[in-house]
Amino acid sequence: MAASTPLEAMVSTRTLEHLVYDFVMGQQEGPANLVAADVKSGCYTVLEVVEALGSYIENPEPRTRARGIQLLSQVLLQCHSLLLEKEVVHLILFYENRLKDHHLVIPPVLQGLKALSLCVALPPGLAVSVLKAIFQEVPVQSLPQADRHSVYSIITNFMRTREEELKGLGADFTFGFVQVMDGETDPRNLLVAFRIAHDFISRDYNLGIFVEELFDVTSCYFPIDFIPFLLPLLIEKVDSEILSAKLDSLQTLNACCAVYGQKELKDFLPSLWASIRREVFQTASEQVEAEGLAALHALTACLSRSVLRADAEDLLDSFLSSILQDCRHHLCEPDMKLVWPSAKLLQAAAGASARAYDHITSNVLPLLLEQFHKHSQSNQRRTILEMILGFLKLQQKWSYEDKGERPLSGFKDQLCSLVFMALADPNSQLQLVGIRTLTVLGAQPDLLSSGDLELAVGHLYRLSLLEENSQSCRVAALEASGTLATLYPVAFSSHLVPKLAEELCMGELNLAREDEPNKSSRYLHCLQALSAVSAHPSIVKETLPLLLKHLCQMNKGNMVTGPSEVIAVCQSLQQVAENCQLDPESCWYFHQTAVPCLLALAVQASMPEKEHSVMRKVLLEDEVLAAMVSVIGTATTHLSPDLAAQSVAHIVPLFLDGNISFLPENSFPCRFQPFQDGSSGQRRLVALLMAFVCSLPRNVEIPQLNRLMRELLELSCCHSCPFSSTAAAKCFAGLLNKHPEGQQLDEFLQLAVDKVEAGLGSGPCRSQAFTLLLWVTKALVLRYHPLSSCLTNRLIGLLSDPELGPAAADGFSLLMSDCTDVLTRAGHAEVRIMFRQRFFTDNVPALVQGFHAAPQDVKPNYLKGLSHVLNRLPKPVLLPELPTLLSLLLEALSCPDCVVQLSTLSCLQPLLLEAPQVMSLHIDTFVTKFLNLSSSPSMAVRIAALQCMHALTRLPTPVLLPYKPQVIRALAKPLDDKKRLVRKEAVSARGEWFLLGSPGS
Repeated sequence: MAASTPLEAMVSTRTLEHLVYDFVMGQQEGPANLVAADVKSGCYTVLEVVEALGSYIENPEPRTRARGIQLLSQVLLQCHSLLLEKEVVHLILFYENRLKDHHLVIPPVLQGLKALSLCVALPPGLAVSVLKAIFQEVPVQSLPQADRHSVYSIITNFMRTREEELKGLGADFTFGFVQVMDGETDPRNLLVAFRIAHDFISRDYNLGIFVEELFDVTSCYFPIDFIPFLLPLLIEKVDSEILSAKLDSLQTLNACCAVYGQKELKDFLPSLWASIRREVFQTASEQVEAEGLAALHALTACLSRSVLRADAEDLLDSFLSSILQDCRHHLCEPDMKLVWPSAKLLQAAAGASARAYDHITSNVLPLLLEQFHKHSQSNQRRTILEMILGFLKLQQKWSYEDKGERPLSGFKDQLCSLVFMALADPNSQLQLVGIRTLTVLGAQPDLLSSGDLELAVGHLYRLSLLEENSQSCRVAALEASGTLATLYPVAFSSHLVPKLAEELCMGELNLAREDEPNKSSRYLHCLQALSAVSAHPSIVKETLPLLLKHLCQMNKGNMVTGPSEVIAVCQSLQQVAENCQLDPESCWYFHQTAVPCLLALAVQASMPEKEHSVMRKVLLEDEVLAAMVSVIGTATTHLSPDLAAQSVAHIVPLFLDGNISFLPENSFPCRFQPFQDGSSGQRRLVALLMAFVCSLPRNVEIPQLNRLMRELLELSCCHSCPFSSTAAAKCFAGLLNKHPEGQQLDEFLQLAVDKVEAGLGSGPCRSQAFTLLLWVTKALVLRYHPLSSCLTNRLIGLLSDPELGPAAADGFSLLMSDCTDVLTRAGHAEVRIMFRQRFFTDNVPALVQGFHAAPQDVKPNYLKGLSHVLNRLPKPVLLPELPTLLSLLLEALSCPDCVVQLSTLSCLQPLLLEAPQVMSLHIDTFVTKFLNLSSSPSMAVRIAALQCMHALTRLPTPVLLPYKPQVIRALAKPLDDKKRLVRKEAVSARGEWFLLGSPGS
């Protein structure tokens, strides 16, 4: 056997034992899923899990045995398909024996048997053995509901897969089932039991002498029939004053309508409508209103689907007529007091069926159109238009083959005229509703003529370029342009794109003159409009060249350009790239057009020039390169593997060999060699390489990968340009994360570990070596690589380093956060679903231990790292650990570091809402520390402290009342804070404390 490498020697071997201990003795639930995930991924076998549990499942304490068996059972429930026949035999013998154990052990034993009953590798005879053991040893009806359900599930599984074996039991099987079911009261269990009883009869099981017993044990639950008296009872409960009774009755009525017909409802329709109408018109509860509308919808749907005889009365027609009679006149009232309740009732009924929609809209739409023109105030017109919009949205639910059948066809001209009036109105709220209505109208086939489309495009163009004080209208117009452009690309290409192109040229002239600062916002809005309208492949082929040409014009120095203008163009390009992602052809068009152009501009900017160029310097700034990274990454993530392989064959040689043949305008004054002797500007472009290769699908082969990884590793520890070294470290980590297991991955990891250790020793590269360590650790943590625990321990050790300690503490935030440019799920990185929970389980004990052992001057580093981990952990995982960690969180609030304070407050605020009993024990400390932090120099800390003071009011009132006078006095100070957002939180928190103990609070 080959000797283990240094890398293998570093990998911890105690992870499984640690997880088992945390589950059994630490009473944590998370480790069970982590162990199961490791078994499924091949890190451990089920046998190794059993061996790790050995001392616990043989422990003399029943609760400890139960926890040990529970862990094994939970693992088996997720991994039963991996078991071999021999393993199944031993496990079943073990579980059968444990059925004789203490009553606390029985529930997890049944869970394990349930998992084993699903095994394909179950040998013949064991199904019978398991059922005999359950029938003989387990008093099923004395168990809780969930455990009884496990027994029924075991029987169901065996009947599905081992039918012939069970039939061999004869009448004993029937008798055992009768004993199990006898006395069952839970509806969830009865549903399963009834299916089993049905299978006994339909599949010819031998009932023997127990036919009568099986009949008795099932027939006692029948018949169940509530129809004769249910509807009067529901009407009575809806009319009561008890809120819960109203809600239950309306929900029951909704459920009944799914199975009732006209016959059952006929006599009660007037009373039901009167009750629902009253609740919607008069109720003060939004819940009751919502349930009433849902019940009306269900009633109308029930009447719509009933099949009528030729001579029968059409109850739907008369029911809808009653609704119209009671609601129509409210739509015409001058004060519009009941207009919205009436509209909601009409829309609830209209949305139930096409027949109901036709009946109601043909009566209501003419009335609403008339009312719109009668009212002159914008607010009243907005209300009416919102009601019309509600009815328009409902038609999208129904399909009409014949154009003439569509109810809206007859109102087409009136609706378009009304919408254009709203769009031309100076009132921004009316404009907003008009934009939404135009979008819905456009989605209906054949409602907008070519003339209407031209007018609509003109309005959207005007609204898209509005100034900042009409931000909401401008954003809505951009969204509408994108939606309608996918439906009417020709109209937008003909009428909108040329106008935007002309506007862009005017923006270039204004930038060139440098005397039109007030035009810059209109220029930015034009860029946003171009990207928003690029929602159809044919439009993209017009707008993308426009944007790229504009960027090239900037590069030629014909206009005064700063980083903000270039970033704005890149943001528009990214939006276009996102729009293209759903269409493979558009995605490839954008990639092969935009990416070479961006790379060419960047390479040109990185070349030494005799003449000073402001623009070329701008292209190499951090924030501009970050914007280009986003464009290239977005343009790459959705490429097919074949097309991505074509692109990677050009881009990687560009960076490794200086092969510029595929770039447009590729005549440069010197070679492009970012990894060799390139200038600082050339090395900075490694960020663009990172954006590309770290967004590729995992199965795309990268040429010269070994050389590329070594070059990245070398550059990552170059101290002359931190931006370049960080980009190289991120690129190296992104490629590591996706690399398949094997010898080459181990070689790359060994090289990285050696580089990190050499750099961390001493010298000018310590900071860069630390950055490399951080990104490699994150790449491995995300994919559960065994080396991640070793690297994390190295990071924890650096918390005590005088130079790197604060950066190491902040590094835990990076490890737990989602990135935007590399190591993302969108970029095809391997991100395991529960990596945060696993990181917490593996590393928080070491952080806590390190904190207690650390000298006083570095303790804040440990607190900051712990705070970052806890702040980004799902709260259900943190709650069980709260009693242990709360003292450290309280200590973190006393740390002078504002980052620690803010992270800890952000962690505590939701916990105050979700774990009031535990938090109440520390109320004195919370009040003191939160009030102190409400005067912090940091505005963000002051806001978070006041939010926590607000959250404290969710704790039990008797605990809070002694502090009420003190808190109200103290919260008077932040009411005069110089920042409005702080004053707002202070008002909210102080108001809640004022109300403490008052009636109804």
